[in-house]
Amino acid sequence: MPETLPPADDPAVTAPSGGAPTEPEASLPVEPQAAPQAEPLAATTEAGQAAEAVSAAPAPQAPAIPELSPAACGARLAALFPALFAQRAQPLKLRIQADIQQRAPGVFTRKTLSAFLHRHTTTNAYLMSLTQAPQRVDLDGAAAGEISEEHRQAAVQELARRRGLFEERRAAEQAARGAAENEARQAHAAQDQARRDRAALLRAVETSTLTRANFCALKGLTEADLEAQLVQARAEALQRAQEPRPQPRPEPRFDGRNGPRPGNAPRRGEPRR
Repeated sequence: MPETLPPADDPAVTAPSGGAPTEPEASLPVEPQAAPQAEPLAATTEAGQAAEAVSAAPAPQAPAIPELSPAACGARLAALFPALFAQRAQPLKLRIQADIQQRAPGVFTRKTLSAFLHRHTTTNAYLMSLTQAPQRVDLDGAAAGEISEEHRQAAVQELARRRGLFEERRAAEQAARGAAENEARQAHAAQDQARRDRAALLRAVETSTLTRANFCALKGLTEADLEAQLVQARAEALQRAQEPRPQPRPEPRFDGRNGPRPGNAPRRGEPRR
């Protein structure tokens, strides 16, 4: 029978004669090779993504400027620019709003300043200043240009229009007040006449010898109407009786110094008759 050869991976094949068998080469530990620059690449990618996130993030917004009422805006302007707004009304420099925004940035919104300036420049005091002042004034109270004749005449006409409206309104109010007073006087006179008529009716009933039916027929009243008027007349008579009567004014005594001497009064030093 032919001799069989051992397999190629048998340890005995590589073992030297008379020596211990050695480990095959495949079983030797192999030093792993690091992936070429895998970690630096990942770090570069993360840094790029972080930079993109920072650039995409919205920039912080400036705090919003609060809206102020015209009164609050005027007080703030008077504190910031007292030479112009803390004094009596003065003609403002043209385009004063731009100067305010430049000198006080971030304090007033355009809407706030527009509302205040519209109210300020339409007051009677400001219009009067346009008609009388020689020139306009800037934020520091210095002269800032003459007032045009067009603006001056416009102020004069507006003041005349307002004065006319005021006179018309006052005349209408006086007419309405006079009509109301006249109506009140007429109503009071009618009430007085009605009271006098009821008092006369009460006296007539108390002194009449007619029966109630005949009396009502004579006066053209129903018994119910007559009784109602009599009840009211008696109540009014009782009220008048309870009212205090005015006291007569005492006549002044003559002492020679308080007026002309009465005809029968003796002069000072004369004996009485």
